[in-house]
Amino acid sequence: MNSLKLSLKVRLILFNQGKILLLKQTKLNGGNYTLVGGNVELGETSKEALVRECKEEAGITILENDLRLVHVLQKTSIKSQRLVLYFKAFRWEGELQRNEPQKFKAAEWHDLHKLPKNLTGTIKRVLKDYKEGVLFTNEKNIIPQ
Repeated sequence: MNSLKLSLKVRLILFNQGKILLLKQTKLNGGNYTLVGGNVELGETSKEALVRECKEEAGITILENDLRLVHVLQKTSIKSQRLVLYFKAFRWEGELQRNEPQKFKAAEWHDLHKLPKNLTGTIKRVLKDYKEGVLFTNEKNIIPQ
């Protein structure tokens, strides 16, 4: 009998004056740009996890009531499933900073129409679908075994 490995992640889509917040990973972590977010831990709701990740990774405060689900990604492989919930925040507070220096080099605002070339492939696809009003993205066989 096969057992399915399931993980739940959250990501933040945050705009400020026409720009989107991106984190630049360290070279050891791929060196690409990605969105703020991470794993939903046991006992946490998805919104609680995203509030925590925003503080940990970018030094900003987001309230659960200011988060709206705007996209869902399902990544499927032979042995695992990953659901990623993308939330848009309508307000935030704090001074943007890059935290977790072992994982990220920078926290930066980027023009949504001029995204960095080294944006992760998944984030590039999700943002394209999001801009087109698509609520759900399905990617198959891309999670390493």
